[in-house]
Amino acid sequence: MKGGGKMLLSNRVAIITGGATGMGRATSVLFAEEGCDVAIADIKMKEANETLDQVKDKGREGLAIKCDVSDSSQVKDTVKKVISKFGKVDILVNSAGGGSPRKAGGKPSKTAFPAPSITNISDEDWNRGLGLNLSGTFFFCREVVPYMKEKRYGKIVNISSLGWITPPMPSPPYHASKAGVVGLTNDLVRELSPYNIYANAILPGPIATPFWDMIVSARTDGTQEAKDTFFKEMGKTVPLGRVGTAEEIAKAVLFLASDLSSYVTGAIIPVAGGLPIMGDRKQDW
Repeated sequence: MKGGGKMLLSNRVAIITGGATGMGRATSVLFAEEGCDVAIADIKMKEANETLDQVKDKGREGLAIKCDVSDSSQVKDTVKKVISKFGKVDILVNSAGGGSPRKAGGKPSKTAFPAPSITNISDEDWNRGLGLNLSGTFFFCREVVPYMKEKRYGKIVNISSLGWITPPMPSPPYHASKAGVVGLTNDLVRELSPYNIYANAILPGPIATPFWDMIVSARTDGTQEAKDTFFKEMGKTVPLGRVGTAEEIAKAVLFLASDLSSYVTGAIIPVAGGLPIMGDRKQDW
C-alpha cells in the first residue's frame, strides 16, 4: 500500500489469466504495487509483455506465458512454468474471457454478440464461448488446487458477468458460460474451504475495456468521439451514471485476493455501479 504501510500481497504469487489487457492488466499492475509476483497467461503476447514490463516497473518479478485457456494442455504447461519459477501459486484470477461475435461478410455484425437468435448460433460459437469463459476457468482451478492444498492456502477469484443475471442482449454462449463460472465457484467453496482455500466471483457490469472494441467498431465509425458517446449512453443505464473502469474491478479483486477478505468465501459480488436493479429498464448495450 502507498504511504509506507504494509503491502497487502507481500511475497504472494499470482496467476492472472487474460492479463494482457483490460481488467487482467489492471489487476496485474495493482497486485505488483501490493508486493505480488505475477504470471500473465494470455494469447496476446505483445500486450502481455507490456503488462509484464509494468509489473517489473513496480519492482516485482513476473512471467508472460502464451496460453489459450480453452486448451487444457496449455493450461497445465503454464502452471508448471509458474511452479518452476516461483515454487507456489497463492492466488489465481480467472480473468480471461469474451464473446464470440458473428461476422457478416468478414466484418463484425452490428447485431452480433454473437447472435440475435439462438437459431443462429453455430456449434463452433457455442463451444468457443464455453471453452474461453468456463472450461478455461475450470482447467486453471484444476491445475492450481493441488499446489494450494499442499500449502493449505489459496485465493481463487473468478470473473463472471452481470449478464448471466440480466443479459443486456442475446448471447447464450457468453451468458451461459458466465453463469457456469458462478456455479463452479460455489462448488469450489464446498470442496476447498477445509484447506483454507477461498473462492469468490465478481460480476462486472458495464466496464470500459477492450472487450467492447469489436462491438463499438461495428456500431459506430470507430472514432474516439464515437466510442465516448457509446460509453456515455451505456452509462445512463447505471445508477452511478457512468461505466466503470478496469482499475475499479482490480480493486475488488485485490480485496478478495488479500487478507482483507479473511472471512469471505463463496461471495458473488456485483461491481456494477448499482446494477442490477429489479424491474424493467432499458439496457441495450
